[in-house]
Amino acid sequence: MRVIITDKNIGDWAAVYVAKKILEAKPSAEKPFVLGLPTGGTPLAMYKRLIQFCKDGIISFENVVTFNMDEYVGLSPENDQSYHYYMYNNFFNHIDIKEENINILNGLAEDYKKECERYEEKIKSVGGIDLFLGGIGPDGHIAFNEPGSSLSSRTRDKELTMDTIIANARFFEGDISKVPTLALTVGVGTILDAREVLIMVNGHNKARALHNAVEQGVNHMWTISALQLHPKGIIVSDEAACGELKVGTYRYFKDIEGKNLDTDKLIEDLYREVKGE
Repeated sequence: MRVIITDKNIGDWAAVYVAKKILEAKPSAEKPFVLGLPTGGTPLAMYKRLIQFCKDGIISFENVVTFNMDEYVGLSPENDQSYHYYMYNNFFNHIDIKEENINILNGLAEDYKKECERYEEKIKSVGGIDLFLGGIGPDGHIAFNEPGSSLSSRTRDKELTMDTIIANARFFEGDISKVPTLALTVGVGTILDAREVLIMVNGHNKARALHNAVEQGVNHMWTISALQLHPKGIIVSDEAACGELKVGTYRYFKDIEGKNLDTDKLIEDLYREVKGE
């Protein structure tokens, strides 16, 4: 596992990584690049930077296929708190992606099981996910795979914990009674099937989760810890989230990734490479 600890914007670091992977893949209509995408507050800076890359001609999403991690049950795509709305408002409406290449779980599906099975089959039909992006909750959950979730789980409906409901209440006027209690979500196993997984971690309230992800063993009570099992797992963290890491662990990753931490330079290098400057 790689652990990137930067005092710069973690969203910028992730955006540069995504851009480089798309450029390396040289996707086509016949062989698209497949991205798994998250929602929430953490990825917003990454989406903003990717939009800028697209507008500046650094990358194109024309031959990129996306699969979102999750969706609330009971919210229509037009609801401004649905993840459909979030994705179009914060990302899809601002890039050159094709509508038919966007995949988001249907929270209004009459049969949750069939909808989740359809989603898994759709992922398989495009050859699997090349790069899955995500964030984590304070309790270490990835997607909506709450503590105790099976580490081999597939896309399914999942009851949300009170911790998650409280954390997400900020998007519902601070009223926990308005937060849906059920969601459709990809499973831990679905995420681990991706060829690469990049998880963004930010803030003091994620410190325990990062500690359990990096320094403790694999444990279904901290589903982020399953990333230890992935051959190409990456965590990109800000300094604030490192509060519970051992000093030795912190220094080790800062040392071995020292050349990869300055996001401003990474962005400059990317523009020079693509523009031939």
